[in-house]
Amino acid sequence: MAAIRGMVDPKIFEQLQADIDDDSNVREEIRNFLQKRERQAFGVVKEALGSAQSSIDEQVNTIRDLGSVASKYPYYKYHHMWSRHTQDTILALIFSVWLGVYGEHEQGTLLTINDVASYMNGKPIETATSIFNVQPLAVPVNVKDRDVFHITTEEYLLALTDLTEELARLAVNSVTLGDYQRPLQISKFVKDLHAGFQILNLKNDILRRKSDAIKYNIKKTEDVVYDLSLRNLIPRNAS
Repeated sequence: MAAIRGMVDPKIFEQLQADIDDDSNVREEIRNFLQKRERQAFGVVKEALGSAQSSIDEQVNTIRDLGSVASKYPYYKYHHMWSRHTQDTILALIFSVWLGVYGEHEQGTLLTINDVASYMNGKPIETATSIFNVQPLAVPVNVKDRDVFHITTEEYLLALTDLTEELARLAVNSVTLGDYQRPLQISKFVKDLHAGFQILNLKNDILRRKSDAIKYNIKKTEDVVYDLSLRNLIPRNAS
């Protein structure tokens, strides 16, 4: 009687294990960058009002280095690992620039997505538009024709929704510090930002829910301004 031979070649599973090991190595390499960025971020408000320059520089450099490494691998396979970290770095950058404690912009300036990318690539703001079409960047924007690391419109918009929450918190803290004009500026800015979101036809469910929540941050800032007006700390018609 002939010996019964196995129907499954063990080499199939040997190759699968090799693929699993390769994937684990890639994830570990990416995870090292993300853990480094987490150590560099101690809280948006604290850093924005404190030693913003060094903290933001470190986070931006880490994302840039991550971009160089991550672009070697399939974007959509690993995107979920770094998307939130990228979003948080965008938020820290936008918030710090808005406060006037980072970069060369005037206080109250909202960075565009291309401005964000030019900071992350260490390129001058005024050359951002042309650069994206001339040479490969570690952190390009909305890449559709190549499988590389990039920042997306969704990540930028999600960072803006988080910005309104941080600003609402700052409005309250500003009153505690005796700055009664900043809540007025914040209230107007958040309202303008919300008006911009109203123009968008958002398909992303998470982004749509987050943008809907902006109105609650508007309410928080309006409450602060109203309380200041009741206490005659600002003109009653200032809001």
